Amino acid sequence: MREIAFNQALNEAFDEEMERDPTIFIIGEDVGENWFAGGPKGQFRGLFKKYGPQRMNETPISETAILGSAIGAAATGMRSIAALFFVDFLGVTGDELLNQLQMRYMFGGKIKLPLTILAGSGAGVSSAAQHSKNLYGLFMAIKGLKIVVPSTPYDAKGLLKSSIREDNPVLFITHKMLVGLTSQVPEEEYLIPLGKADIKREGSDVTVVAIAFMVHRALAAAAKLQQKGISIEVIDPRTLVPLDTQTIIDSVKKTGRLVIMSEEPRTASAAGEISAMVAEEAFDFLDAPIKRVCAPDTPIPFSPVLEKFWMPDEDDLIKAVTEIM
Repeated sequence: MREIAFNQALNEAFDEEMERDPTIFIIGEDVGENWFAGGPKGQFRGLFKKYGPQRMNETPISETAILGSAIGAAATGMRSIAALFFVDFLGVTGDELLNQLQMRYMFGGKIKLPLTILAGSGAGVSSAAQHSKNLYGLFMAIKGLKIVVPSTPYDAKGLLKSSIREDNPVLFITHKMLVGLTSQVPEEEYLIPLGKADIKREGSDVTVVAIAFMVHRALAAAAKLQQKGISIEVIDPRTLVPLDTQTIIDSVKKTGRLVIMSEEPRTASAAGEISAMVAEEAFDFLDAPIKRVCAPDTPIPFSPVLEKFWMPDEDDLIKAVTEIM
């Protein structure tokens, strides 16, 4: 099986879906034929030449216009993909994001709203507080919005194809630090269903639920802990909404311990929601308190040294696991 990079996997998913379904179009900044053609990391490379300006719709820098147009097109029969560079800028689209995305519910299910919102997230490249956020907990509070957070090229391609085919709005978040990551990806078509977690590493002592880039830090920590005789099970939820609660609960029943690792401030985080769910559904199986390995409740520093300190890392996870062992 061949090995390809994260954004090449995304590029293949876009191409395959646009070729399959002529109602699919991409709208956003730097998706057309300009100096930045191919997108910020090459995920749209070659698509403008193949599909033209009607289906690769270049826009001015206006997140409100991008998302508003994509929602309107989706409501009237198109299958929209709205390309926004950073999740931070979704704040500009307040009404569209908080209210208009619920159009299908407001119309009593009489319409479909097939819309995929693309946004980059995460710290690690010194992009400072306005270009580095992970807002998982905030987005989970928006009802009617599905949230996808892939950690590998294989998952990214299969989940993106499923997101594009979904008849409800999907926020597809890609972490900046995963752009150059490679993994084996089949050449034949495959889909990964939304709402199905993946056990990246099996273990018996502690369940670690890790999100996006944190999956790789959790796997690295698990390898170190194994040398100390501690067996870690690493679960990648892959989608936060819908959340595969059963896979998490089954793992906690086996290990008796849970740590959630998420690169976002602890307060009102996805880690807090997962923690509460397990406390409600599997409390009797816990042998130790649930731990959350998150970032401090502060904006993200620009300084590389401070940013590194701010981001959760392997040592933070090892410390949390050691405390509950």
